[in-house]
Amino acid sequence: MSPTRRSSRGTTHLRLRVALIGVAMLLSLFAGRLVQIQGIDAASYAARAESSGLVTLDLPAKRGRILDRNGEPLAESVAGLMVVADPQTTAPNADAIARILADRLDLDYFEVRETLTEKDTRFAYVARRIPSTLASSVVAELREQELTGIDTRPDPLRSYPSGDVAGNVIGFLGEDGKPAAGLELAFDTLLAGKDGRETYEVGGGNRIPLGDNSRVAPVDGKDLRLTIDRDVQWYAQRVLCNTVQTVQAESGVAIAMDTRTGELLALADCTGTTPGMTPAQVAEAQRKLVSTAVSDVYEPGSVQKVLTFSSLIDDGKVSPETRLTVPGELPVLDRVIGDWFDHGTLKMTVAGALAQSSNIGTAIAAGQFTPQELHDHLTRFGLGQKTGVGLPGESRGLLTDASQWSVLSRAQIAFGQGISVNALQMAAAVNALGNDGELVEPSIVEGRQRTSAGQEVGTATATKRRAVSSEAARKTAEMMELVTTPDVGTAPGAGIQGYRVAGKTGTAQQAGGECKCYAMGGKAVSFGGFAPADDPRFTVYAMVNKPKIGGSGAGTTGPIFRKILAYLLQKYAVAPTGALPPSIPTEWSSGQDLGVPSPSSLRPGQGEVDSDDLEGGSDGSGAASDGTAAGSTSGTE
Repeated sequence: MSPTRRSSRGTTHLRLRVALIGVAMLLSLFAGRLVQIQGIDAASYAARAESSGLVTLDLPAKRGRILDRNGEPLAESVAGLMVVADPQTTAPNADAIARILADRLDLDYFEVRETLTEKDTRFAYVARRIPSTLASSVVAELREQELTGIDTRPDPLRSYPSGDVAGNVIGFLGEDGKPAAGLELAFDTLLAGKDGRETYEVGGGNRIPLGDNSRVAPVDGKDLRLTIDRDVQWYAQRVLCNTVQTVQAESGVAIAMDTRTGELLALADCTGTTPGMTPAQVAEAQRKLVSTAVSDVYEPGSVQKVLTFSSLIDDGKVSPETRLTVPGELPVLDRVIGDWFDHGTLKMTVAGALAQSSNIGTAIAAGQFTPQELHDHLTRFGLGQKTGVGLPGESRGLLTDASQWSVLSRAQIAFGQGISVNALQMAAAVNALGNDGELVEPSIVEGRQRTSAGQEVGTATATKRRAVSSEAARKTAEMMELVTTPDVGTAPGAGIQGYRVAGKTGTAQQAGGECKCYAMGGKAVSFGGFAPADDPRFTVYAMVNKPKIGGSGAGTTGPIFRKILAYLLQKYAVAPTGALPPSIPTEWSSGQDLGVPSPSSLRPGQGEVDSDDLEGGSDGSGAASDGTAAGSTSGTE
C-alpha cells in the first residue's frame, strides 16, 4: 500500500474521533440542561410559561330545563356570557375600565379593579352569567373608547320564563350559580351536567392558532318534567295570594291533585306581602328556600274529622245513620269540649255531626276507639310520616305515640287538635277518601327520577296502600257532600253548580306566643275535598294561616277551594255525572242513640297522662286549649 493512501486513512479516523467527541459533549450539555429544566427548575419554568400565555378556561355545561306536564318551560338556560380580562393588557387602564364595568354590570368597583391588575396571569374572570346583549354592549363600549383587554365567553344564564309560577317548588340558583333551594337543589345532579375545560396558548393578548391546545367538551344536563300544570299553578297562586292579602294572613297553601294518580297539578305557597310591593318584589318573596306546603306544620282542625269518621265506619263501629245525643258541652277530665256554635242538646246522626262539624259529636263517636286503634288508623292515612314527594325540607308532622294519650287528647285528636301535619300530608289523606280508600303517594316529578341525595321519586315509583275500605270511603264521601249542601252543611258556598262536591271545613287553634298556648297562637283555617263526589277526578286542599280579618274554613278557604276546583273541572272538561246524591238523615227524633261515654271513660286510666301535661307547644302539638271559655276546647269548625 502506498504511503499516500496510509496517510489519508489516518486523517479520516482522526476526524471521526474528533466529531464523535464533539457530539458526545454536545449531547451531555443538552442532557444536563434538560435535567435542570425538568427536575431542578421545573416549577419556576412552568410558572413562567403560564404567565407568558397559557390559559385554562371553564366550558360551562348547559343546565337541563324544568318543564311542566305539557312541556312548557318553568326554568331553562338561555344564552349568557362571562366577561373575562387579560390583566397584562387591562392594568394600565384599570381605573377607567373598572368604572364602566362596575356601573354597567352592577359590580363592586374595587373588586373589579383588583381583578384587572392581577399579576403573572393573562386570564381572569370579571363577571359570570351576564345576559348576552348586556355583556356585548359593554365590551363594544370599551372598544369604542380604545380600552382593550376585556372579552366574553359563552356562559349559560338561568331563566324562569313564567316568573313566580311554581317558584316555591322550583327554587333558584345563588349568585355563585349553585342551586340554593327547591327542585333546582334536589335534582342538581340530573340538571347540572358536567362542565368542560379548555387550555390554549395566547400571545400579545390573542390566541395563537398553532399553539398548545387541549379541550374536554362539556356534557349538558338533562331535563326534569313535572306533574305541575303551569296554568293551574298560576291560577292557584293568584287565588291563594289574593285571599292571603285580603285577610292579612301570615301565609297560605293551595294544593290540587289528580285524585286517581296523586299527581300534583298545583302546589302553591303564599307568604303575606306588604301593600305597595312591586311585582318583582312579590315574585322574590314567593321564591322560597323551602315550600311551606311540606315544611310548615299546623293543627289541621275539623278536616281531620273525615279521617276519624271514615275509620269508625271502616271498623263497623258507626254508620252515617248512627244516632248521637250531642249535649251543649262535654266535660272531659278537667276540661270542657264545646262546639263552634252554641246549642242545647241535639239529636244528630253521624252524618249530621260531620255536616255541622260538631266537636262534641265527633268526640262521642271516637270514644269507641282505644287510643291505639285511632292512632293506627291515622297512621294508615299517612299522618306522622313524610309523603316521599322528593321536595327538600319536608316535615313529618307530629303524631305522638298512643301510650302518651289521655282521654282528652284522644277526643281532641279525633277532631283535629293536639296533632300537627303539613299541608301536603293532609291533602293526600283527604285524597284517599276520593280514591276508593287508597292512599297514593303524591308525585311532583314524572317518570322515575333520583334526587341528588339518592331518593327515587316520581309517578313511576309512587306507592299505594289501603287507608280504609272502599265502602267506608264511599260512605264518608257521601257525608262530605252534605257539607256543601245548602241548609244542611257548614259551607254551601263551596259547592259548584251542576256538580256533586264533597268537602270539609277546618278552623283550628294554633299554639304560640311566649306562653306556647292556644290563646296566643292564632288559628289555621282550611278546606279540603274533591269532585265529582261520586266519581272523583280532582282533589283540592287549601289552608290559610293566622288571618287577621275574619277567618273560617267556610268563609276564607272555602272560596279558594271552589275557584280552583271549578277551574280544573272546566280546563279538563270533566262533565257532571248527572247522578243524584243519596238522602242521608242528619237528625233523628225517636229511638236509642249511641250514647255519651260513661263518666269512668273520661278519667285518666292506667298508662295515661294527665291533661296538665298536655299544654300546647311551639310545634303545634299541644292537646289542651285556651278557648273561648276557661278550660274549654272549642272553635274548631
